[in-house]
Amino acid sequence: MRTAEDYIDSVLQYMPPGTPLRKQIALELRGHFAEREANGQSVEEIARQLGDPARLAESYLSAVPLVSVGFRTRMAAKVLDWMAVIGAVLSFFVPLGLLLWYLGYQPLVFFEAPLAIVVASLVFLGYTVVSEWKSGQTVGKRALGLVVVQESGARISLGQSVVRSLPSLFQVFMIDALFALFTDKHQRAFEMLSKTRVVRVTTRQA
Repeated sequence: MRTAEDYIDSVLQYMPPGTPLRKQIALELRGHFAEREANGQSVEEIARQLGDPARLAESYLSAVPLVSVGFRTRMAAKVLDWMAVIGAVLSFFVPLGLLLWYLGYQPLVFFEAPLAIVVASLVFLGYTVVSEWKSGQTVGKRALGLVVVQESGARISLGQSVVRSLPSLFQVFMIDALFALFTDKHQRAFEMLSKTRVVRVTTRQA
């Protein structure tokens, strides 16, 4: 039998970690369970009355305003992400290149640059997909107070994270990004396709 905390965790998992009042929502739900259990209701009965965790999460999220983010701020976050990935890749390839040169494998060193570019692109794509799926934020978005959410404000799924990142895979990111200049919610084309948005975190609570 699941506990009250299991149900509360199920509700919270549909909310991005940066959702305002996330802790207060958890406290409110614990209060509901404690009050009704004191009146003799079982955990299962209370959970049934509260309803599906996903729908309950969306009802809470509907009260949280979603503040769209402008193009320049989003590009700044993307630049920070690229800097983080490039720094991580270089920290591996630079020492490797020096070692190869020292060991007398100089010709191999010249293949490092194109290999590093390919690796950086793949790492950037994988890192973005996983980070936005798991927490809604990459390093750049976290630094600038941004979060990726569904249009309802709920946490995005793995599939949505993959779809919104496809422009990087197909090398059409700039064309895709231009849509953010002309859409009401500053969404890229593939964000509209994946039904996701980038919004500002007004209150950081996890």
